[in-house]
Amino acid sequence: MHLGIARSSFYYWHATAADRAARREADARLATRIRAVYQESDGTYGVPRITAELRDDGERVNRN
Repeated sequence: MHLGIARSSFYYWHATAADRAARREADARLATRIRAVYQESDGTYGVPRITAELRDDGERVNRN
């Protein structure tokens, strides 16, 4: 334990790196889409309307 963590934890972290990267990319695409919906509404849409708009477009999102 040179790093102060268990070897299995390191290998788990290493094995799941691609999944974490994919999630970051998906989150970035969703954030871009959220900004676009907000700007298209001239800043009048709040969370409920943005969520509804995204769902209407086929996005799988929750209210958060």
